[in-house]
Amino acid sequence: MTNPAKPNPPAASNADYFAAERTLLDWVRTGLAMMGFGFVVARFGLFLRELAVVRGHAVEQSTTWSLWFGTLLVVLGVIVNIWSAVGHMQAIGRLNRGERLQFRAVSPSVITAVLLGLLGLAMAIYLAFGLNGSPTPTAATTIAPADGTSKTPATPGR
Repeated sequence: MTNPAKPNPPAASNADYFAAERTLLDWVRTGLAMMGFGFVVARFGLFLRELAVVRGHAVEQSTTWSLWFGTLLVVLGVIVNIWSAVGHMQAIGRLNRGERLQFRAVSPSVITAVLLGLLGLAMAIYLAFGLNGSPTPTAATTIAPADGTSKTPATPGR
């Protein structure tokens, strides 16, 4: 009684390795975009504060929320890049062993999409309900006209 020889698993073709490489690069691009967008969001609150000061408006808004949203996006981008590198190494290992790649219903794509959707919803809620309207000028604001002279706005009752 001899055991029949197991057939050799089909070898992965170069196209399979190139597809895995393209997938890795797509994920790296996604992670970098998330980090870049996070940096812009984190600095946008600071930009709005500086713009209000230049225009002579009172600064009532804090930059805390934009900093947190931006930092969260940067951290998510880093996680996506690390996760994609680990997933790529696992996929290449499976291809080298002749195993089929297995896909799950809950994949990194789905998790990333859900997290970005929730973060976007939180940002939309903040923008819709967290802003106190347009800034109002302060009474002590000095307005500098183009001719170089300086005028202080008139206060009511004088």
